[in-house]
Amino acid sequence: MAEFEEYLKGKKIDPEKFKSGEPETWSKFEKLFYQVSPKSFTMQKLFLINQLRRRFHFEGGKENTNKTTTAKKRPIIKRKA
Repeated sequence: MAEFEEYLKGKKIDPEKFKSGEPETWSKFEKLFYQVSPKSFTMQKLFLINQLRRRFHFEGGKENTNKTTTAKKRPIIKRKA
């Protein structure tokens, strides 16, 4: 069961919200997930996964998105006239 939840987190779907919001869909997806490979599951349910991601967005891992990045300065190349 933890493997399916980790898969959902990787797809940015909150497993707790999904399980409580749509228990029938959760059980169907979980059963299929353990019958096929994760890649096959993704290919079969990609359209539905995208819809679920919008409705049950996973907020974990925010600490990485708040980091500011500085752009590298490009060297100045002076050309002779």
